[in-house]
Amino acid sequence: MYQIRIVLFVLLLLNSLSDNLFAQTKLFSKKEIRKLTDQASQYLKDANFEKSLESSKLALHHSISTNNSYYTTISYNTIAANYAELAEFDKAIFFYNKGLFYANRTNNDTLKHHINNNLGNIYCFEKKQYEKGINYYKNSLTYSQKNADTSQIFLTKLNIAWAYFDIGNFQKGYPSLEFVNKYDSKYGDQNTAGAINMLNGMYYGYKGNDEKATTYFLNAIKFGKEANQKSDLSFAHLEYFKYLLIKGDYKKAYENLSNYNKITEELYNKEKLEKANVAGINVELDEYKREIDKIENEKDIQLQSLEKSKMIVLLFIVIFIVLLLLIYTLFRNNNFKKKTNAELSKTNKELIIAKEKAEEVSVLKSQFVSTISHELRTPLYGVVGITNMLLDEHKELADSPHLSSLKFSARYLLSLVNDILQINKIEDNRIILENLTFNISDEINMIKNSLSFLAKNNNNFILVNIDPAVPEYLIGDKLRLSQIIMNLVSNALKFTNNGEVIINVNLEKIENKSHFIEFKIKDNGIGIASADQDKIFDKFVQVGRKETDYQGTGLGLSIVKQLLGLFNSSIALQSATGKGTEFKFVIAFEFNPDKTYELINNIQVNMNATQIINVLVVEDNHINQLVTKKTIEKNNYKCSVVDNGYAALEILDKESFDLILMDINMPLINGFETTRKIRLKGINIPIVALTAFDKSEITEESISAGINDIIIKPFDSVKLFKIINILVSKN
Repeated sequence: MYQIRIVLFVLLLLNSLSDNLFAQTKLFSKKEIRKLTDQASQYLKDANFEKSLESSKLALHHSISTNNSYYTTISYNTIAANYAELAEFDKAIFFYNKGLFYANRTNNDTLKHHINNNLGNIYCFEKKQYEKGINYYKNSLTYSQKNADTSQIFLTKLNIAWAYFDIGNFQKGYPSLEFVNKYDSKYGDQNTAGAINMLNGMYYGYKGNDEKATTYFLNAIKFGKEANQKSDLSFAHLEYFKYLLIKGDYKKAYENLSNYNKITEELYNKEKLEKANVAGINVELDEYKREIDKIENEKDIQLQSLEKSKMIVLLFIVIFIVLLLLIYTLFRNNNFKKKTNAELSKTNKELIIAKEKAEEVSVLKSQFVSTISHELRTPLYGVVGITNMLLDEHKELADSPHLSSLKFSARYLLSLVNDILQINKIEDNRIILENLTFNISDEINMIKNSLSFLAKNNNNFILVNIDPAVPEYLIGDKLRLSQIIMNLVSNALKFTNNGEVIINVNLEKIENKSHFIEFKIKDNGIGIASADQDKIFDKFVQVGRKETDYQGTGLGLSIVKQLLGLFNSSIALQSATGKGTEFKFVIAFEFNPDKTYELINNIQVNMNATQIINVLVVEDNHINQLVTKKTIEKNNYKCSVVDNGYAALEILDKESFDLILMDINMPLINGFETTRKIRLKGINIPIVALTAFDKSEITEESISAGINDIIIKPFDSVKLFKIINILVSKN
């Protein structure tokens, strides 16, 4: 049942009696009003317009007196329906709009549906303003769809189909008729059967299917008679008459026209119309009376407002006096505030100085980390390179534990340097995500291959499962994604023995061009205790570490969490001691086939695989010279080495090269200045910076100087030769 909200506004006046405020009026209960509205509705169904209007008038009076918007809406709706049946369509529209006004003051979407539907009926079938009527039907559909009431949608679709068919637009009307036919067995009844069969008859008559059209028209007439739906029966005869007239069956057409006229006359005889007009005039007079009462009430409200204004003036005077006292108090406290402000100002200046010092320390810290990482990478390049050379030149040392320990220590130290540098860059907000096209399957498998040595150490297997729904090529920062997955997988491998680490990649959802990809890294290792799960993402935190084993720096998971923050993502953890661990996160990548195809089509393939490439290495460190030269020549390339930039300029005047590997930090003249001087000579061969600096620190100046690409020491030789081949091919 619907709640009745009765709001009484009571104006309390000082030294006045409340006995004379309200006259004694008997208010009808909700049940009594409902009984009146039900009577009015039944009278309307019986075409007893006089009694329907009288009952509606009485219900309207009491529902307005009790501020019941729900029954006020129903009363106006019934009055309007009476006028619609009496062909007083302008009056019907007037009262429907009244009802819609009160319906909008309720939360009852069913009422709003009915009135919009009724207005649509009048504008379409009586005023012949089809566009306006269909808009009301669409409003009605909105409310019925909001209620998820398919029965209401069914009736409105029936009206829409009828409206479109009435103007001969069968193509627009047929989808609604198709919906009605689909749900006829569920929501149709004897009251709608006649109209539905009539519409089907009209449609198949339009399509030229005479057999179906005739069957549907005859069924419409049959159901109209059985249900005693005289209005729908009259329309069925009328539409059948039109159809027969087109087909040239004038005799049957005349019979149906006669039936239509006979039924219409029964519905609207003169005596009923005269009695109803009297009742209708009474309703209108009541409406005008309410308007007059409204004006008088507004007048009373104005008088009451005047009295309130006098009180407001008095209150204003009191408030003004209080404000004067406050101003006096503020004036007395002004000197004290000035003194306090001076002290605060002094404190603020001290805080600003402290802040500037802190920022200076932060800059120095960043510079220190950058310098240390560069200085460590340079000798590490030599250690890793010479270790690889020894393994290549002396196969008998491949199983040497000392050489393996040396290579492992160098890799560990390099990993430590990279982790510290990564944390420093994130904290200084110096990481900006890139948008590049990449193959997610290639990236995952590359990580799998890179960590195969770590997997073998603990006798583990790495399994990869990629959802076929994930696009082959996505757009995003593949480097940061690889760092996240690499850290999580390596972490899983360290804490798993004789087990497996599974990488699952699934498509979670699609929004516009964004594909939300879910990544799960699961292992069946030792697991993480509940007490430790909240702190494993903190810096330098290690859980379950023993003195005899190596579990890393404690930075990997902290880096993962902070990198995911750059993607506006977070990481979830499920783990139990002895049962393994699962990490899960979701990242949104762009999927744009046009960009992807453009990139793939622009890839240049080096067709001359047998070409001998002549490389010039500009490097001041003799150990690094040896390592780089050996690496280059191992790939059957020619290689020349010079110690500084000036020597490079001198040899370029005498000899031609296909590519230059340029160190940045050199004495006499650095790599940037050397590159600029080479470009000023008009030499356009590719130049690759081979440096221990972090890439983000030198990218801008490298581009400005004319450097084509950057490789960080220690480097992956496969990546080096790939870049060399691409640049030489393009050149």
